[in-house]
Amino acid sequence: MNTRKRYHIKAVKISLLSVFILCFGSCTKDFDELNTPKNLITEKNISLATLGQSFAYAQYYGFIGDQGGWELMHELHASIYAQVFATTSAGFNTDQFQEVASWVQAGFNSFYSEPAVMTNFVMKFTEEHNMPTENALAKLWQVPIWGRMTDFFGPVMFSQFGNGKTSVEYDKQEDVYHSFFQILDESIAVLKQHTSETPFGKNDLIYEGNVNKWIAFANSLRLRLALRIVYADPVLAKQQAEKAVADGVILDNSGGANMKTSINSLNYLTRWTYINPFCMSATSESLLLGFEDPRLTVFWNEGGGRLGGNKGYHGVRNGLPVFLKTSELRSGAAGCSFPSKKFLPIADGGENPPIPIITASEVYFLRAEGALRGWNMGGTAKELYNEGIRQSLKYWTGLSDSEIEDYVTSTKQPAPVADGIVGKDFNTPPVSDITVAYDEGGNFERQLEQIITQKWIDLFMSPWECWAERRRTGYPRGYAIIESLDPDIPVTSIIRRMVFPPSEYTNNKQGVENAVNLLGGPDKTMTRVWWDKKPLSDYPDLSSTIVH
Repeated sequence: MNTRKRYHIKAVKISLLSVFILCFGSCTKDFDELNTPKNLITEKNISLATLGQSFAYAQYYGFIGDQGGWELMHELHASIYAQVFATTSAGFNTDQFQEVASWVQAGFNSFYSEPAVMTNFVMKFTEEHNMPTENALAKLWQVPIWGRMTDFFGPVMFSQFGNGKTSVEYDKQEDVYHSFFQILDESIAVLKQHTSETPFGKNDLIYEGNVNKWIAFANSLRLRLALRIVYADPVLAKQQAEKAVADGVILDNSGGANMKTSINSLNYLTRWTYINPFCMSATSESLLLGFEDPRLTVFWNEGGGRLGGNKGYHGVRNGLPVFLKTSELRSGAAGCSFPSKKFLPIADGGENPPIPIITASEVYFLRAEGALRGWNMGGTAKELYNEGIRQSLKYWTGLSDSEIEDYVTSTKQPAPVADGIVGKDFNTPPVSDITVAYDEGGNFERQLEQIITQKWIDLFMSPWECWAERRRTGYPRGYAIIESLDPDIPVTSIIRRMVFPPSEYTNNKQGVENAVNLLGGPDKTMTRVWWDKKPLSDYPDLSSTIVH
């Protein structure tokens, strides 16, 4: 089966269902207890029970991707462009702004050949079999999974995906976002008519069929999308954000969207932490150590704590040249901090924690930004910002209420970075001078920086959101990378998108060429996507952190 055929549901749904059932098991009411079946299940004998498994597949793989796809799309692009992680491997050149086409290709294929197909299958099956509530959830699930793809690339194959043609047209990003708002409208309207039902039941890996929680989830997604487009279409952004809050968003951690994990559906970080390919960034070190942030020990281990070496929480600058990516750095002996034991493989004592999709804390930070912009968000920017921090600390830590309030009111600032761990002193200053305590006398940009920085800390397990927010707002400030391997991209830049994969130019030439026209610029990493419209003059100046 060639790459182009894999994009079309008619050609692949039987084989995908077979692979899915082989991997995830026979008919069951609980995803945690799926077993390998004696016989494969194909399209012709799909039942209501196996349909639930199909939706579980669409949820998990739509959000996580396969093992290689996850690393290539998220860890080797989003997490390092957001400066959540830095790379320790000499071969990981995206950290130095060098795009690797084969990595993008694998990640792209991971999405379009599997979860996108399964989501389409569940949508069509539920529509043909008069299952309105299940159909509403399947349609709704398109928004978070295709949303990430359009934020990565700009134009995407969305409305025409699965049309059976040999050339698939892309949608421009503005149209995709408008479609998302319409999908949310339609899905919420249906769900409100069926609140007593439990669609997909235990096979729903997020809410186990709780329709009311799905409605709050949908409104929270609307709020996220609204803020994402605020610089491109501020009128629509305000209208959609206020609509979301008025209709009811996630209010506390009990309503947050967290994907259930099991031995068959692992938390994605546990797939890679055993080889230490990524470590704490200098941005993370400056913020978390300077703020004395209680989430520090939840996210990271002490450098050298696993394999010996100097103790302490240490990060490294993004864009290290190859000669500084030593075996000592990768082993932790040089002091570099790697993800904490919580995120290690189960065999190494890891916890395999649930995967956050959208949390109460993120929703409060979104509302805080909306309030800062003068929108009706049900509270002031300060009130919502503070509640976002509280919800985040309750989600990630076991702090008491008094300890949480001590952090919320803290005037501590980011710290300078101890660069000596890689054998070279970069004299890295504090990443910013903001405090945790909300600066009521600060200007708009300073308050926005506080809101986005706290959101970035909270979104540790959502690097795609961290990257999108750093592109959109310029925050957190981050540092100039040490070395760029692309002479056309300065070290002070933020990568704006991923390029279309080579297979599209071979198998979907007309479609991808039209997509580049829709993009409005060359198919390069520094071409800005539609919503990326904040004036570059309003971004923080990183020139003082350039290493000469």
